[in-house]
Amino acid sequence: MTIGRPRVLVVEDDPDLLVVLRVNLTAAGHETKQAGDRRPAETPIQGQQPHPVVLDLMLPGIDGWSVLEDLHAMGDPVPVVVCSAKKNSEDMERARDLGASGYVVKPFDIDRLLDAVIEAVGSRTRRPDVEVELGYGLA
Repeated sequence: MTIGRPRVLVVEDDPDLLVVLRVNLTAAGHETKQAGDRRPAETPIQGQQPHPVVLDLMLPGIDGWSVLEDLHAMGDPVPVVVCSAKKNSEDMERARDLGASGYVVKPFDIDRLLDAVIEAVGSRTRRPDVEVELGYGLA
């Protein structure tokens, strides 16, 4: 059986950041789909679940926490890398408790975000032992 490129669903409302993520994820060998204002379940990728979802928590019209809860409640949960400006430890802990496999803080270093995505793709697990947290500034 041939396995295609990993499919990454990016749920982000900032159009400039969507472009940056799409270009970099594609260059890293991932297939990407964007959902700036819809729940991931409303944005199928070729009829299959993405692995993983890159999720902003602060979105217009939908609550990112609810999306994370919905993804966590799925029978075969999709790995989620949270990418948010929320940088307090309570938010990071809540995301981890809801099954996020990684958490990156905006603004972020693109290479570290890509590492978090690769980790999520490789593990296909909801709770890896390693949490990815990024600081401000570019390396």
